[in-house]
Amino acid sequence: MERSPGQAIEIENLTRKFQIRGSAARDGREVTALNQVTLTVSKGEILGLLGPNGAGKTTLIKIITTVLLPTSGSVSVLGFDVVTQARSIKGRLGIVFGGERGFYGRLSVRENLDYWSAVYRIPRRNRAARSAELLEQLGIADQSHLPFERLSKGMKQRVHLARGLIGDPDLILLDEPTSGLDPAAALQLRSVFGELRRDGRTILLATHDMAEAETLCDRIAFIDHGEIIAVGSPRELGPLFASYDRVDARLPDEALRALVAGVPGVGQLTELGEGWLRIHTTSQDAATDVLRALVAAGVTALRTSQPTLEEIYLAVIGDRGLKL
Repeated sequence: MERSPGQAIEIENLTRKFQIRGSAARDGREVTALNQVTLTVSKGEILGLLGPNGAGKTTLIKIITTVLLPTSGSVSVLGFDVVTQARSIKGRLGIVFGGERGFYGRLSVRENLDYWSAVYRIPRRNRAARSAELLEQLGIADQSHLPFERLSKGMKQRVHLARGLIGDPDLILLDEPTSGLDPAAALQLRSVFGELRRDGRTILLATHDMAEAETLCDRIAFIDHGEIIAVGSPRELGPLFASYDRVDARLPDEALRALVAGVPGVGQLTELGEGWLRIHTTSQDAATDVLRALVAAGVTALRTSQPTLEEIYLAVIGDRGLKL
């Protein structure tokens, strides 16, 4: 595959299969976790990878991080091939999962970071300064003396992020980084992700949290059953699944609702609550005709809208794994 200098990740026709083991393997069946996946992530971009559990997100991340090998196809990370140049990739990645993995519970936060500094081969003379910089940036400096096991879940996630950043990576891979956090802790962690993006780092975010993806990501890639279904910004994806504009109007009067229903090109009507009605249209000019009819009837509480990321997800994948 010809590599582009502007791409952090280039994936072409990637397939990964697993052999079924145990008693179920008598018939020699295989499971296809990824099927002909083609995807690029530009340098400095945050790409959200959305899909339900079992869709292939974690398998894709493991291949990008050189933990798994492709069955077929090619993957280039920061200009290096994951099969033949894995060693050149590993030191330039930051990987953030979460939970209790990857840390010694009885060691302090700072001691854990010192250990990971050694793993990333940071010179001994630079380790203390690098750890202190990250602890301050992530707001955990005042808890750096505490054992990891005594931290709250939100603080543990921050330490995970510090570990992922300790080697000053060009590419950061986040796998459900705010899973299980309370809303305040999740919001704080997302603000850090925004800072990383402003620093010019590339981030691949695997999640099924709609708010997280819509807030942070430049583009979204929907994955299901091991296949990439659609890629683009929410604005770009919306028209693929809702071809025509829709109108929201506050219509407490049943007569006005009947007026709307009679306009040619009006399809489904959806109750939004508090008197608001969403009017879906099925033809190019129907939204304009609806607006004209409502304005002529004296209605002033009007707005047009595009599908939300949640609605796009439901249209593409359904409600499996959906988290609002």
